Amino acid sequence: MDRLTEQPSRHNDLEHMSTAELLRAINEEDRTVPVAVELAIPAIERLVDAIAERMSRGGRLFYLGAGTSGRLGVVDASECPPTFGVAHGLVIGLIAGGDAAIRKAVEFAEDDTEQGWKDLQEHHVGADDTVIGIAASGTTPYVIGALEICNAKGILTGSISCNPGSPVATIAKHPIVAAVGPEFVTGSTRMKSGTAQKLVLNMISTSVMIKLGRVKGNRMVDMQLSNNKLIDRGTRMVMESLKVDYDQANSLLRHYGSVRRAIEAGHTL
Repeated sequence: MDRLTEQPSRHNDLEHMSTAELLRAINEEDRTVPVAVELAIPAIERLVDAIAERMSRGGRLFYLGAGTSGRLGVVDASECPPTFGVAHGLVIGLIAGGDAAIRKAVEFAEDDTEQGWKDLQEHHVGADDTVIGIAASGTTPYVIGALEICNAKGILTGSISCNPGSPVATIAKHPIVAAVGPEFVTGSTRMKSGTAQKLVLNMISTSVMIKLGRVKGNRMVDMQLSNNKLIDRGTRMVMESLKVDYDQANSLLRHYGSVRRAIEAGHTL
């Protein structure tokens, strides 16, 4: 397979470029990423609807990847509880090599075809769950092996990759391919490919949570009030909704512990 992500960069002699030339060239490449993601929206839509339907009956969402792809999945999963107020076990990011690989690469972890499924089994993955394999190249054995077993067991599978026709895109029931083309530094998929994967993950998790009722209007009414900035933001949401002053809104928020409950209680007062 001729991998698009491994093709030579459109830019050469990078070491001879000035700082300004480097930055403008990287930015030039980066501008192509949202265009590639836009072309994948129909596939993303189908996957989001399938995930939301399963999560509405108690299913969970798993992200599975290695290296940069795995880290991006872990980041997206870890941001769902504070943003949307869901339990930490609802969206789970798994990375080849375990949590240690989040900070430091674990040699050959991605080459184990059996470990991905073993990692999923630790969380008792089941029929209502969804497993999304993230792999820029689309060839990561850790991801492919897990998706194959998930398919055999009737677990919904999706994938996010950047190479058309890759093994992971062929195996996943809902493949998403963002064909961003050659990287600025040849083969460095932490760049455009990583950006594309992050954009797609944003779209999936945000859309699913909205469909599950975790946003009201355009506000994060279920966000965790875990620092002063978020308490202030929540207070202003309550102010706007109830048309009360800051102190009243803050008092309601602190008493009820969430923007949603504060607003609901305020409407009954």
